[in-house]
Amino acid sequence: MRLNTLQPGEGARTEPKRVGRGIGSGLGKTCGRGHKGSFARSGKGKIKAGFEGGQMPMQRRLPKIGFRSTTAKESAEVLLYALEGLEAGEITITSLKEAGLVPTNTKKVKVVKKGEVTKAFTLKGVSATAGAKAAIEAAGGSISE
Repeated sequence: MRLNTLQPGEGARTEPKRVGRGIGSGLGKTCGRGHKGSFARSGKGKIKAGFEGGQMPMQRRLPKIGFRSTTAKESAEVLLYALEGLEAGEITITSLKEAGLVPTNTKKVKVVKKGEVTKAFTLKGVSATAGAKAAIEAAGGSISE
């Protein structure tokens, strides 16, 4: 390969349309734009996405359903039996992040009762459901929020 022989690939560059050069060219008079309408005008050839020609657009015809919480991505749940794998002692949000039980961007954590727990530990800055609180306290642990 030599620098003086470089050229674009086949079909990469095409000659521009030469419009308005007589009826024989196929692009004379209206220059391929048809008669009247927004696409025939200069600078008016674009319509916004979802525009249906004045008909009520789909996004306005369909009902609004559902709800997406903005804080859902900042809060996480931990199952009670998952805490069994951690070393007994004090459990905080940072210790749960280090153990990989919750995502790193989590700000609020709640322990949900599923399974059993035998170790005694203290939850600090972590909330728990009523069932989970009872199970932790029955195992000799405590909760301080």
